[in-house]
Amino acid sequence: MIMLRDMLKRGFLAALLSLAWVGGAWSPCMAGEFGLEWVAIRGGMSGSSPIGEEQQVYFQQLDLAARFRLPWEKEIGSDWVFGSKMLGSAGVLHGAGESNAVVSFLPLAFSLARKDNLLSLDVGGGGALLSDYKFGKQNFGGPFQFVWTFGVTSRLVGPFGLGYQFWHYSDATLYGSDSRGVDLHLFELIYWFGDKR
Repeated sequence: MIMLRDMLKRGFLAALLSLAWVGGAWSPCMAGEFGLEWVAIRGGMSGSSPIGEEQQVYFQQLDLAARFRLPWEKEIGSDWVFGSKMLGSAGVLHGAGESNAVVSFLPLAFSLARKDNLLSLDVGGGGALLSDYKFGKQNFGGPFQFVWTFGVTSRLVGPFGLGYQFWHYSDATLYGSDSRGVDLHLFELIYWFGDKR
């Protein structure tokens, strides 16, 4: 609980200001248009291993995220849409007693979603920048990390919804074979813009 409070104090305001600026630059969107689809506050922790490697440090992440709808989408039947998305986030990654800023950008992601957004399955990839890439004995290798994610979101009550993302940081041996990333389980509280399609 103390670590979470520390993360909030150090990174929440910066993340909020960054996403407010990004959100202000785009308007909420309707189906088939480019624009802001939802914003979310996310928090979570690392799992036992970063895809096949033993985890050296326990991590927690807290951030604000935004998802943008890209104009390319295709209806599948009468109730489903396969669409392209773009994701961004800013927040704090905490591990080994250190809290460092992290910003991610996933330029292309895909979702298979019900038209009412009651269920959406998502997958995407992109990159992230860390303000410091060493957390105690764990070294990410360098400030740039590749990001791969998949998850599920749901719009439940009015504009509010929930989500889960499996989130993987890795340098893909860009900085050598001794570096190590992290797998995170992130839980989202989402605010959706616009109607349910």
